[in-house]
Order: sequence, then structure tokens, then C-alpha cells
Amino acid sequence: MTQASIDIELLNQQIQVESAFVDKIKASTAEIIVGQEYMIERLLLGLLSKGHVLLEGLPGLAKTLAIKTLASSVNAGFKRIQFTPDLLPADIVGTMVYNPNKNEFNVRKGPIFSNFILADEINRAPAKVQSALLEAMAEKQVTIGSDTYKLEEPFLVLATQNPIEQEGTYPLPEAQIDRFMLKVNIGYPTKAEEKVIVDRVLNGATEQKVESVISPQEILKAREMVDKVYMDENIKNYILDIVFATRDQNVPGLEKIKNLLEFGASPRASINLAKASKAYAFINRRGYVIPDDVRNICKDVMRHRIGLSYEAEAENITQEDIITEILNNVQVP
Repeated sequence: MTQASIDIELLNQQIQVESAFVDKIKASTAEIIVGQEYMIERLLLGLLSKGHVLLEGLPGLAKTLAIKTLASSVNAGFKRIQFTPDLLPADIVGTMVYNPNKNEFNVRKGPIFSNFILADEINRAPAKVQSALLEAMAEKQVTIGSDTYKLEEPFLVLATQNPIEQEGTYPLPEAQIDRFMLKVNIGYPTKAEEKVIVDRVLNGATEQKVESVISPQEILKAREMVDKVYMDENIKNYILDIVFATRDQNVPGLEKIKNLLEFGASPRASINLAKASKAYAFINRRGYVIPDDVRNICKDVMRHRIGLSYEAEAENITQEDIITEILNNVQVP
């Protein structure tokens, strides 16, 4: 056995222990939220890989509740910002307020100064407000007046948007939506799950509080372990092959998607695909990344980073269809 294999084996054993809290969080959130395991898992991926998450789904699918529940289970700060057309950047980051008693300006920090930020219906606010939030996401700091303030870690923005209402909304520009690590599409619960939801509401069980199962400091420690998850060079090349296939449709086997893309995925796609793959391996109690990890999170990382051509839209071809075609044709290591 080589030294490398011994190191990976030891790392695997260590992550088996360090990732035990994942099952506790899933069990804790399941006491409040029926179904939606996929959404909870994606929120965990974002939390562990320092990536922000955009949730898109119809009303009433527990998007807000899931985010609030996760924050409670981590015992972290939580602030909800309801985005509206009259919202101002200062309503998010804060501003300078004049104190007449002391004849001076004092800093009043905005709701962005917390661990979990729920940007509810982010597409209802104009571009300047969206930019204020996205700048904080990218820089992990906020400037108010002449002073710059670091945001507390863990810092995670979880935004929601409704896909069916377009009137009175300001869709996120491609360059801004690219800053989200994951875009997760939320679907309806099954009939059995919805019956449980109805029963819980009728029995008054929805007011149950979530007990914290892990501290923010432990999350930061878990992030360090995620960084240590082993990724082979072949996996890195696999990720690059997937991303570059969106930019060059002359790859053998991808003739079907030629002329269907207006633009391909940015370098953030490669970075976030690698980071999210490590986090996915971690929550599955492994110290190394396998190709299935990449494939499992690929659509959530890529769907908002590729633009469809008019031809694709005319043929009702979606981003998911194109990503599926790429995954079926790019050689797996």
C-alpha cells in the first residue's frame, strides 16, 4: 500500500467521524419539514462549501421554512429580507445615522450582518438593491461611510424567487446570478407527503421549535475538513471537460447541442463544481470524490450558467436537457 493510499484511508476514517452531524441536521429538519430532502441536502452543500444558494420554486414549497429551520439547527444568526420594489441598498447593508445629541453620525448596521440571510423573492427588487447584496456575497464585507466591516462567518445567502410571476419583477442578470454556487429547482411534494403536511397543520404541530445540533464554530471546522477531501487529477479533468463542452460544441458526440447555446459556463462553474463535489463527498461520509459526486450536483451548479439560443427556446429545449446530453457524452474517468 502506498503512502498516498494510507493518507486517503486515514482521511476517510476522520471524515466518517467529523461528518456525523450531517445526519443529525437532516433528522432535526425532518421534524419540521416533510419531504424536500433534496432541498435540505443542497442547502447543506452550500453551507459546507461556502457557496450561496438560489432556490426557485412555486409558493408554499417550504423554501423559507427550510432556510429558517437550517439556521436554527446550526444555532446561527438568521435575518430575513423581504425584497420589494421600494427597497434601498441601505435597507440591506446599513447606513450612517445622524445623532443630534452628540452632533455626529453613527453606523446603523443592516440585516446583512448575520450568519444566514434569507433574500426572499430577490427578483422583486431593482438592480441596485440586488447588486448591494451580491457585492456582500462576493467580498464578505460591507462598506458603510468610510469604514469597511467584515461579515461574520459562516455567512450564507439563500435567495428565493418565484418562476411564474414576471409582472413587477427584476430578473437577475446573468453576470449576477453566476455568483450563486447552486440554483436549485424545488418541486411539489408527493401526495403522501402532502397528507402528512395537512395533518401536521390541523394538529398544530407546525409551531414546534428546532433544537440546535451543531454550533457555527463546528461548521467552520467541518469546512476545513471539506477542503481536505481528496480529488484526483482525473476528476478535475472530468470537471473541466464538462464545463468546456458548454463552450465548444464541436466535441465528438455533442453534435445535438451545437447552436443551442448562446454562451457557455464561466470559470466559476469549474470552481464551484469542484467545491460542491467535495462537499457532496463529505456529506456522504467519504474522504474522496468520485465521478458520481460530480454528476449528482452538476445540474444545480450549471443550469444558471449557460444561456440558451433562440433555436433551443423554439424547440423547448432546457438547460437540463443540454447538461444531460453533455454528461452522457463526456468520458467518465
